[in-house]
Amino acid sequence: MKVSKRVRKNKGLVDKSKEYDLKEAITLLKSTEPPKFDETVEAHVNLGVDPRHADQNVRGTVYLPYGTGKKIRVLVLTRTKVDEAKEAGADYIGFEEYIEKIKNGWLDFDAVVATPEVMSEVGKLGRILGPRGLMPNPKSGTVTNDVAKAVKELKAGRIEVRVDRYGIIHAPVGKRSFPDEHLEENVKSLISSLVRMKPQAAKGTYLKKITLTTTMGPGVPVKRDSVLA
Repeated sequence: MKVSKRVRKNKGLVDKSKEYDLKEAITLLKSTEPPKFDETVEAHVNLGVDPRHADQNVRGTVYLPYGTGKKIRVLVLTRTKVDEAKEAGADYIGFEEYIEKIKNGWLDFDAVVATPEVMSEVGKLGRILGPRGLMPNPKSGTVTNDVAKAVKELKAGRIEVRVDRYGIIHAPVGKRSFPDEHLEENVKSLISSLVRMKPQAAKGTYLKKITLTTTMGPGVPVKRDSVLA
């Protein structure tokens, strides 16, 4: 596979043998040569858990104080909270028509909120929504009668995180164009939330490795102490 000069140059800026303070890592990421779009900044966190065991799964919601920089399109599936959803700013609101659209392949949304009374039908969409991380879930606050709160939080910067089978959390923490301070606060909010989600069954080092990267940039290892401070 041919590697571009830009990619080779950017990789050469990062010393993989060291870990960087959070501020230094963000500065380094921004010093790389960018592509022709505003890249997403991502955090990849290796956790000391074994996701094969149910009592070591890590899943929940994280509030990023400065959002992800992405416009979140929210679909609300409800029969009873249509007016609340409209006032909160949901992009799509309804029930039967959207159930059918989803069954026919429509997925032009980023998050789904459902009220409890429709979940018996929404549950049948699990094979479509589940693998894409779009299935409403009470634990993530997306199955609720407080539709307005759920929609506003999703729009403001609430994301759902879930450990993958290798024990790694992958999460967007903003855009390259964000001020450094905003990226710092978003990363710290993510890490503090993951610490609160630590399963009791997890033994040994919990935060094993933290890496920041951009969509097309190199990974930058980050010192754990600088993120927890």
